[in-house]
Amino acid sequence: MTELTPALLLAITGRTLLVSFCALVAAVGIGVPVGIWLGARTFRGRSGVIAIVNSGMGAPPVVVGLGVALLLWRTGPLGTLEMMYTPQAMVLGQILIALPLVVGITLAAVAALDESWDLQVRTLGVPGLSRIWLLLREIRQGLLAAVIAALGGILSEVGAVMMVGGNIAGETRVLTTAIMMRTRMGDFEAAIGLAAVLLGLMFVLAAVLTVVQQGGRR
Repeated sequence: MTELTPALLLAITGRTLLVSFCALVAAVGIGVPVGIWLGARTFRGRSGVIAIVNSGMGAPPVVVGLGVALLLWRTGPLGTLEMMYTPQAMVLGQILIALPLVVGITLAAVAALDESWDLQVRTLGVPGLSRIWLLLREIRQGLLAAVIAALGGILSEVGAVMMVGGNIAGETRVLTTAIMMRTRMGDFEAAIGLAAVLLGLMFVLAAVLTVVQQGGRR
């Protein structure tokens, strides 16, 4: 049984933060524009698209992991990329888990705006880019809520990460998979220590985002 040294703990924590940060940036970068577009536009089939997004918000992560694994497996459509059991595969799985959360919360924030908001802005002659900036300011509380929800989903995910990452020491092992491995091995002391680090990370990051959210409200 490999001892959980401070250096090993630091490496696992750093890998967790790196993978989570990449997935969060991608999910927010894709999800916010899509959520704004869905919330501000009316078109045929919109209700169906929103239903798919809402379903995705509650999709079991292990099912998402299975879908990514089927895509990246050697015989899958993307098998030639050889991404299976790599950090890139883990990032992809976490993006697909967090994306519906970002899209759903963002479109809800946009839909909650007064119906005359866009008309008022256009009447004032605000140009396109400035109008987008004003919209982001108006829905900033919802955007930060979307980021917090996505971050929680990404940091706490284990099923999909284990399926596509493989929990390989020094390469794809992150805090959640390390906790599960140590628990299976009966090394509860190390598992509790890893869990404490994970909870600490989630609390600190969520607290920072909450301060920003409430500060913007004042």
